[in-house]
Amino acid sequence: MDNNTKYSFERLTDKIYVCASSDHRFGTDAFLLADFSGYRMKDRACDLGTGCGIIPLIMQKLRPPQIIYAVDIQEGAVEQLRLGIERSGVTGIVPVCADLRVLWDGAPLGQLDLVTCNPPYKAANAGFESVIDAQRIARHEIMCNIDDVCRAAQRLLKFGGRLCMCNRPERLSEVIFAMKSHDIEPKRLRFVSKEPGEAPWLFLIEGKKGSKPFMRVEPQLYIRSGDGFTEELERIYAAGKENAE
Repeated sequence: MDNNTKYSFERLTDKIYVCASSDHRFGTDAFLLADFSGYRMKDRACDLGTGCGIIPLIMQKLRPPQIIYAVDIQEGAVEQLRLGIERSGVTGIVPVCADLRVLWDGAPLGQLDLVTCNPPYKAANAGFESVIDAQRIARHEIMCNIDDVCRAAQRLLKFGGRLCMCNRPERLSEVIFAMKSHDIEPKRLRFVSKEPGEAPWLFLIEGKKGSKPFMRVEPQLYIRSGDGFTEELERIYAAGKENAE
């Protein structure tokens, strides 16, 4: 990590902390994707493009997977994850600094139950690009694209293993095409809107390796209701706190 980088520890629970900075931070979509993934204690998992490790750390809150590889190409992001792991005292996360396009030596090829990815939402050279390299890589497909993510997931997942992703609605057809091109069949789809009556700003999708075609579209998820969050979003944010039932 650059010595000039300022970071803070954001608390998920009394025990779990995320190391955040202006370069590598997190938003609501990470909580939505972690919840949508339906991760299980028996799962061997991997989070591609993990950034500060928000998704693996969310998964430590309650019934964490037995192991989750947290992969990012940026050394600064992986260092922030290591700091979060150290502060939280968790043991089930394996930080990996690697290019998902080639993976890494000793990668668990064909062994994983679950791969998650909150990828860059914008194509390279599309829209305004930040002058900060870390933010450009996080927001634009500079270091990887949707096809790269699906190819990496196909290599990591065992037969029947699941890939869960999120992205902007305008890219849905690209995501479905990339999944199917790499033998990952889309099985579940859910759209997310800020409020009832508004067009979706995000979708969540799950695909299974080697599965037959059949996709279920789930009820729409809303972020806000009136002046506050919906009950469902409150549940997603709160899920896994020590006093959860």
